[in-house]
Amino acid sequence: MAWLLLVLLALFPIVSSILDIVSDRAVGLPSDHSATFHALAGVAWPAAVAATPGVAHYVTLLEYGYAIHELVFALLFLVIVVIPFRRREVWAWWACWIVLIADVAYTLTFGRHDGQILRQSLIPDIALPVLLLAQAPAFFGRRPA
Repeated sequence: MAWLLLVLLALFPIVSSILDIVSDRAVGLPSDHSATFHALAGVAWPAAVAATPGVAHYVTLLEYGYAIHELVFALLFLVIVVIPFRRREVWAWWACWIVLIADVAYTLTFGRHDGQILRQSLIPDIALPVLLLAQAPAFFGRRPA
């Protein structure tokens, strides 16, 4: 069961990054980043686009890059969970912890400026360690000789 939840946890950022790319293309900024943009820039995204289109274009370019980076990381995590983690290769258990760095960084970057993102981002921040620790006995428990 914990393994299936890890797969679902790995699928979430894949879907999110694809939706961010679609939103970047349509609006220039993912809707879930609007509150953070407004908090930091002091202006809503549409006003920023109208006032400084060059800067807004650069922000959109950064958002594309961020979404693609997140997609690559998420795909790598999914592959690790589906193949070597399922085979109980110890290195895969350790490698899954690396994703927590990206998860916590997202929480600190966007969540601290937007309460809704904070609540949503805490799900993987908490779920990943819980699920990995639940699987630890399968990786490190006594094995038959």
